[in-house]
Amino acid sequence: MVPPPSSSRPPWVRVALVVAALVLLAAGGAYALDALERRPSSGFAIPALDVEPGAAAPATSSGESTTEWTAAVADRTEIPARALRAYVDADRKTRATSPDCRISWATLAGIGRVESHHGTLGGLALGEDGRPSSPIVGIPLDGSPGVRAIEDSDRGVLDGDGRWDRAVGPMQFIPTTWAIYAVRASGDGRPPDPQNIDDAALAAANYLCAAGKDLSTGAGWWQAVMTYNNSVEYGRKVFSGADAYAKAASAPPTT
Repeated sequence: MVPPPSSSRPPWVRVALVVAALVLLAAGGAYALDALERRPSSGFAIPALDVEPGAAAPATSSGESTTEWTAAVADRTEIPARALRAYVDADRKTRATSPDCRISWATLAGIGRVESHHGTLGGLALGEDGRPSSPIVGIPLDGSPGVRAIEDSDRGVLDGDGRWDRAVGPMQFIPTTWAIYAVRASGDGRPPDPQNIDDAALAAANYLCAAGKDLSTGAGWWQAVMTYNNSVEYGRKVFSGADAYAKAASAPPTT
């Protein structure tokens, strides 16, 4: 994720010792396009929608915090059930605290898909504790070509780097942004963890809703998503995923 809108993202994401091939955007953001397009699929397709920014918001559907719904939608969409639970829970909690925002679990899933393939980029897997099997940590934001220089802001607590900040976790937060929007989803009193999909999804919802717009409208949705990464191409990828996920979840069950 970008820091509040004027800043930039690293050009690729490094997952533990596995370096994924990513695409560098002119806006300074990056996402795992190659990994997403080439991954094996059991048949769920996400069409690349060429929607104009502000013209429309993606489809929405009601998420349910039930084992049956989660299993059925995870099977249809190929979103890991553990990640899907996190997106739906973040949607539910944010609608209670910020009802005018009208966040959607499908939008959070669209972002999670682009940022880290729902925490599974590079062959990782989400545990039942919500953490990936290895931490997701980006490259140092050290001023290299295409990278904004952001000196360490947290003494390396989140990213292990005491010299430069790095984007971390399945929703790719840098430490300065995490410090503003993070919350412990479980409410167990422990510090929020950007590697935890529950905490990361809820923080992403907080960030999107901070723009103060209605995400059910085209103008509001695009403004919010492009504060996450100021790139039309990025927004279209998130839109395409969110729209496909919502439509798949709302479709009648097949027999």
